Amino acid sequence: MKLIYQVDDKVKFGPLVVFAIQQLLAIMTATLVVPIIINGNVLKMIAEGTSLFGSSEYVPMSPAAALFGAGVGTLIYVLFTKRKSPVFLGSSFAFLGSMTAAFAGAVSMSLGYLGLIFGAVFAGLVYVVIALIVKIAGVDWINKLMPAVVIGPTVAIIGLSLAGNAVGDILTGGVKDEAGAPVATPVVALIAGLVTLAVTMLCSTYGKKTAKLIPFIFGILAGYAFCLVVTLIGNAAGIDQLKLLSFDSFTALVDGGVSIKTFFAVPDFTFLNSSFDRMNGAYIGTIAAAYIPVAFVVFAEHIADHKNISSIIEKDLLKEPGLHRTLLGDGVGSMVGAFFGGCPNTTYGESIGCVAITKNASVYTIITAACGAIIISFISPFIAFVNSIPSCVMGGVCMALYGFIAVSGLKMIQNVNLNKNKNLFVVSVILIAGIGGLTLNFGSVTITEVACALILGILTNLLLKKAPEEE
Repeated sequence: MKLIYQVDDKVKFGPLVVFAIQQLLAIMTATLVVPIIINGNVLKMIAEGTSLFGSSEYVPMSPAAALFGAGVGTLIYVLFTKRKSPVFLGSSFAFLGSMTAAFAGAVSMSLGYLGLIFGAVFAGLVYVVIALIVKIAGVDWINKLMPAVVIGPTVAIIGLSLAGNAVGDILTGGVKDEAGAPVATPVVALIAGLVTLAVTMLCSTYGKKTAKLIPFIFGILAGYAFCLVVTLIGNAAGIDQLKLLSFDSFTALVDGGVSIKTFFAVPDFTFLNSSFDRMNGAYIGTIAAAYIPVAFVVFAEHIADHKNISSIIEKDLLKEPGLHRTLLGDGVGSMVGAFFGGCPNTTYGESIGCVAITKNASVYTIITAACGAIIISFISPFIAFVNSIPSCVMGGVCMALYGFIAVSGLKMIQNVNLNKNKNLFVVSVILIAGIGGLTLNFGSVTITEVACALILGILTNLLLKKAPEEE
């Protein structure tokens, strides 16, 4: 791929800030939604009596703190990878079940936020151990275990497995009724999402240099403006079906009057809400059992993500700076991210997709985005703005992001001979398992469709490894 900015290219300050904001917008919604999901899970457990926390005792996880943790974790990742891997780390969805288990009362004692930190440490240590093995044994065995015929369709599955999320979002408005259901019709939401997607595509395809580099900003702003106009019409005419944009996140800033917290607020960092009062060995063991297996699953996705970004920048990151360095950056970054925000981090496909579409691989964009995430986590109005972006707008953006991830994976197998049954079986098994949503559950541990597809692909490739050459 011909890049506009190479990994080590420096960008002028003004454009750099804009590019960084685009990266933030690409990853921010997913990063912020993880703590929101956990809060919902814990409140449900409290209502059902399966958590030792009471409604007045539980301190909700802070999306702003998760953003802060993602920023710090990304800086650590960039440091470990010697500024050679242009990827942003964000809150990992793979650990949702593990994080929820940290607040469960079924294990007799609950550390809550301290449990989240312990869990991230366990997961990070898995990465450290694997990194040491890779440092000693090298990466050639990984390339043999996961050649292009295996890793290509697996990367495609990362994008395709998210397709349902993009489609679901593009049909959903931001205003909800008392039961939590969207009030806007799917058709109106779809139009808003398509406006976002159309502006993104037009800017990326026909725009001048700046527009080509920040198509998502133009797309999101255009979609947001469309939603604002339609919502104002809906409010004026009393038509709920037109209400796409919720102003709740803004009104919450001024509830009780305007103060300094309306503009700046310190996030509720995880370590401030931790206590050793309820710690015992059984609970620590439970947390270890919840986190460690998931870390091995995320390791498989880590390989796929780095193979993907390697194909985009046309440099093998598994060899330079080395898989051991990317693993250490990811693992230590997750530990620090959990310390501040409670969420272990992982490399984000949205970030990789943003690099692919904009052809801007400058690691300085990632560094600036990470610093911006740290700063923005203290700025209440910006967090409110991001929270107010309707799902349909982000769905329009994600149709492009997830699609580019899928296509980049398929490009990896363009030189693979699919006339050979061996290769055809490997690709077929991975695609069907991934698209079909094959997952396995072992207690609170879920083997995702991406991991299942990759494992089946590896096994199929090994099974047919000695297949005779076909005429």
